[in-house]
Amino acid sequence: MLNIVNKSPAERNALESCLRVAQGGAILLIEDAVYAATRGNAAEATLRDALSRFKVYALAPDLEARGMHDRVMEGIATVDYGGFVDLVAEHKTCQSWL
Repeated sequence: MLNIVNKSPAERNALESCLRVAQGGAILLIEDAVYAATRGNAAEATLRDALSRFKVYALAPDLEARGMHDRVMEGIATVDYGGFVDLVAEHKTCQSWL
């Protein structure tokens, strides 16, 4: 399953809920959720721990729009819009966490 999170961990608990409930697969961070993929944020330790259970991606254009493209944590892959489409096509199901 591809889990898509679009809210900042500072704003909502969507990422926390995803990590608590999801049963493996991949996580794609988009929109303000990309802040969770950066070094030094409040969710860094939680997301680092999740890397052992999930493949984690962050949408590069959203990182760039927020000036965070050079602060991505090690272990998190960045994808462009084409990569976003590829991830959706690779996974049988997708779940958006609001």
